[in-house]
Amino acid sequence: MTKGNLLSALWLISFVLLLSVPLHSQTRSRTLSGYVEDERSSERLVGVNVFIPGTTTGTVTNSYGFFSLTLPTDTGELAFSYVGYETKVIQLKKDLPELLTIGLEPTSTELDEVTVTAETPVVEQTQMSQITLSPKEIKQIPAFLGEVDVLRSLQYLPGVQSGNEGTTGLYVRGGSPDQNLILLDGVPVYNANHLFGFFSVFNADAIKSVTLTKGGFPSRYGGRLSSVIDITMKEGDMKEFHGEGAIGLIASRLTLEGPIWKDKTSFMISGRRTYLDVLTYPLMPAETKVGYWFGDLNAKVNHVFSDKDRLYLSFYGGRDRFYMKERYLNDKFDSRLQWGNRTGALRWNHLFSPKLFMNITGTYTGYRFEVGYDETYDNDEIGFRYFSDIRDWAVKTDLEYNLNGEHTLRFGGSAIFHQFKPGVVQYNEQSSSENIDSLINLSLPINAVESYLYVEDDYEISSKLRVNYGFHYSQYFVDDEFYHSFQPRISARYLFSNEWSVKGSMVWMQQYIHLLSNQGIGLPTDLWVSSTKRVSPQVSDQVALGGVFAPTGLPWEFSLEGYYKNMSGLIEYKEGASFFNTTDWQDNVVTGGRGWSYGAEVLIRKKEGKTTGWIGYTLSWSWRQFDELNQGKPYPYTFDRRHDVSVVINHKFSERFDIGLAWVYGTGNATNLPQAVYRARNFLDGYNFTAEYYGDRNSFRMDAYHRLDLGFNFHKKTDWGMSTWSFSVYNAYNRNNPFFLYIDQSYDQNKPNQVRQVSLFPLIPAFSWSFQF
Repeated sequence: MTKGNLLSALWLISFVLLLSVPLHSQTRSRTLSGYVEDERSSERLVGVNVFIPGTTTGTVTNSYGFFSLTLPTDTGELAFSYVGYETKVIQLKKDLPELLTIGLEPTSTELDEVTVTAETPVVEQTQMSQITLSPKEIKQIPAFLGEVDVLRSLQYLPGVQSGNEGTTGLYVRGGSPDQNLILLDGVPVYNANHLFGFFSVFNADAIKSVTLTKGGFPSRYGGRLSSVIDITMKEGDMKEFHGEGAIGLIASRLTLEGPIWKDKTSFMISGRRTYLDVLTYPLMPAETKVGYWFGDLNAKVNHVFSDKDRLYLSFYGGRDRFYMKERYLNDKFDSRLQWGNRTGALRWNHLFSPKLFMNITGTYTGYRFEVGYDETYDNDEIGFRYFSDIRDWAVKTDLEYNLNGEHTLRFGGSAIFHQFKPGVVQYNEQSSSENIDSLINLSLPINAVESYLYVEDDYEISSKLRVNYGFHYSQYFVDDEFYHSFQPRISARYLFSNEWSVKGSMVWMQQYIHLLSNQGIGLPTDLWVSSTKRVSPQVSDQVALGGVFAPTGLPWEFSLEGYYKNMSGLIEYKEGASFFNTTDWQDNVVTGGRGWSYGAEVLIRKKEGKTTGWIGYTLSWSWRQFDELNQGKPYPYTFDRRHDVSVVINHKFSERFDIGLAWVYGTGNATNLPQAVYRARNFLDGYNFTAEYYGDRNSFRMDAYHRLDLGFNFHKKTDWGMSTWSFSVYNAYNRNNPFFLYIDQSYDQNKPNQVRQVSLFPLIPAFSWSFQF
């Protein structure tokens, strides 16, 4: 069956399902809606399981803690269950208010034997290929240099691979980092790296929830091919002021939250900064100063106008700066490398009725990279800088309508204005003889307008079969070129029992932006560029099939998934090209091609009890093919790994002491190394030279990567709150993992050349002190 026939068949199925929507309910029913929140702070909770006890009828709260559920009028009870909170059951009396506010109490004690009274959401949900991590789970994973990291935690999940040692780039199911839609409070973040990729830009103290979706994407998501990482910031405590923070080896952080107007307006502000530059600056000679620092700031204000209206204002700003300063008498030389993100969102929630919920959001996001220097010599001044940036302004509307007990509709749209400046050089020179001030666009600025509309329906066909289907239609205007894409999506779940189910999905995605990446050390020199007349969008289709088993009464989940993904419209640098070119990036710099990946993923997870964690395994293949690379033959992607294993275990011995363990194993990355070296003579000048033959692209494999991290946490309650000392060991058995390889050439004909390996991190101990008040 061709792709066009598949699209037609899928749309026909959707049309038939829509026709099956009953015009009138055949049984008497009532609709209950409301919000679920933390009883102590009024923080709204995302993903709470709302259900009728003993049945599979239910729903989950959306990203704003809202739920709407149509029930038979004779329903007696409704339950609310959420990991880390006490399950709550309410009686459905006739005099219940139209809009409910349900408060859940955090679990205060750890039970020796855990009894799970709620239906297991992962079995019942239509969505597949999705995993949610709480800040508590993230903070329990041993941290590199004592700094808790959100994206590094996601690297332990099956189907997600990191790049080289010390990078936070995510490669999801054979995709590249630009194919991940990273959302912070609904705003895209383009570069999520601090410290040359060693940390991400997300401060765990400011985060409420993190959800990773690898496949089966709902219609409301678009613009990327491989994953959606949806990160929600805390809203701020509506009832009382409190805070938390930490002091570590390289960075400190502080988060404050509380009411501005009790039960009406709250705030949250969180800051983080490294201080190695401050500590080492006095130790350096006066003539030469070298330093590096990064910092970020999260802030959010939350105001309740009424039970039906709420306004959010959120902001993120982050910056990295590496610098070197040299002084000699009156002469000076200052060089710098810096990059950073800015995001902002203004969001309005409105409840039209118990069935219809709306969210309108205006957003801004910007990313800028810059490298340059300023020099003063004999009273002459010279300045040079190269910079690249991207900025987006967007507005989007999302609506959720509970049609009846069988159908939940979501629909909406968005418009985005993109500004791309892939490469600009600014040069100025002031001297007694001349004054030069020039601005050169190495790559022409590009403006583009992107928009989309979507409709999706979560349809409970029967107590066993549930389907989420819909479409995402996108448009892109650039350089007098008009691209558009109709992207159908369908996911289905068949429930064999309340313990296990089978799920499948089929999705089409289109992406209009590209990341030109130099494979190597995680420098932020990658350029974000737009699709143009000469560079087409990226396109992918993915199918997945899997099963989930969650035994009743036990806090265990077992899942197995297989997938196949096909991608086209990929671009790469041609041989020898880089981000700094004297011509536009479209002119003889890039080449287009395709890729495909397939594999299987296993996840065994325990979310409650004294011992929690998961074991993940991925078996995968990832390929690329470009007409102008590797003689047009397919080759393994750089981060193609046949086997990838992760083990994350946390155990709580008592209220005062717990430990964490993380072990990872991965097949070595594919790379290029000379397969033969020979000496030749240049007949034009008569000189001898050494030539290298590399063979097929990425035909050499590095050694396997594996590492064990340990963490120990000591807690103590004080009069003012909680104090925690954390000790961690990174790479506990001191494995020399490959960072990169090079050829050590021997000039002695009797000694062969040798392949040398560079390793980055040996065993590294660290400690930090965190506190809550």
